[in-house]
Amino acid sequence: MPEPRLRVVHLDEALAVVEKPAGLVVHPAPSHRGPTLVDELAEILGGGADPERPGIVHRLDKGTSGLLVVARDDEAHAALQRQVRDREVERIYLALAGGRLASRTGTIDAPIGRAARQRHRMAVSGAASRQARTHFTVLELLSRETYLEARLETGRTHQIRAHFAAIGHPLTGDATYGGASRYRLERQFLHAHRLSFRHPRSGERLAFASPLPKDLEDALEAAHAE
Repeated sequence: MPEPRLRVVHLDEALAVVEKPAGLVVHPAPSHRGPTLVDELAEILGGGADPERPGIVHRLDKGTSGLLVVARDDEAHAALQRQVRDREVERIYLALAGGRLASRTGTIDAPIGRAARQRHRMAVSGAASRQARTHFTVLELLSRETYLEARLETGRTHQIRAHFAAIGHPLTGDATYGGASRYRLERQFLHAHRLSFRHPRSGERLAFASPLPKDLEDALEAAHAE
């Protein structure tokens, strides 16, 4: 089966909005060999102080699919990063969490840092913890899981994954955080579904939506059937 490809959903002189498939790493790292989102977008990316990750405004984990905005010049990069810092960028994810959440809506407000003995993981109150806040809304209570929307107020590494694991509801398929292996999933059930921000030049509010990819759609259908 061919690997899913990166899709550009919006492109203008200042920025691009792309739909990242699961399995694609955003930028080069010493621990990773192979193609990255930066490689795939080499011809259109620009801006950013770090030559290893030009234009990258925010990121998604390798196993997370969905929407990202990237900058095409330094001015756009700085403006978009300011919006992220000022919490003006709306990022909403679809997730399937293990177990049935007791509340229909809520906020997980717990600092996240590097786990002490497992450096590939993040943990609540881990090393060099920083403020992290995730808001959620339950979409459906299923027999063994909860299908939900999660909105990032902050954007720490593995934030949604670590937060739901911390409250005893790790994401389905997320082996790193103790999520159950079900529905033939080869990654965590987490998809960056909606993205909204102000255009760095015009000031116009832009909004984009991305449907569940097939592997997550199939998993959700299987969860409904239980």
